[in-house]
Parts: sequence; structure tokens; C-alpha cells
Amino acid sequence: MERVVVRKDGLDSALRMMKQRGIKNGSLKKVRERQEGYLKPGVKRRIRKEEARKNSRKKERRERSYN
Repeated sequence: MERVVVRKDGLDSALRMMKQRGIKNGSLKKVRERQEGYLKPGVKRRIRKEEARKNSRKKERRERSYN
């Protein structure tokens, strides 16, 4: 679990920081997957394939914009 130091009247910024850290290390994604409940192996596979497609398209767009 991520730890964030909360300073005076800084609860909002601490929450934002915690969310960002959770997104970066993948813990938020794991929590959401657990909330959805059991998924069949085939459904998991389809989701992973779709994510891979999205990531590859995003990577191609980034590479094209730099060139």
C-alpha cells in the first residue's frame, strides 16, 4: 500500500498524489479487477488482447508525432 504524507489542509493534494501513484504501479487496476469478480479465462484473454492493441496504437501515434 502506498503511503502519502498529509500536510496542513493538503488532503486533496494527498489524495491526488495517492491516485497517481496507484495508477503508476498498477495497484488501482488490480483493485478494480477484484471488484468486478471472477472472469472466465477467455474473457481475461480478450481484455488483455484489446489492451495490447490500444497500447500498440498509442505507441505508434507517439512515434509518428516525434518523427
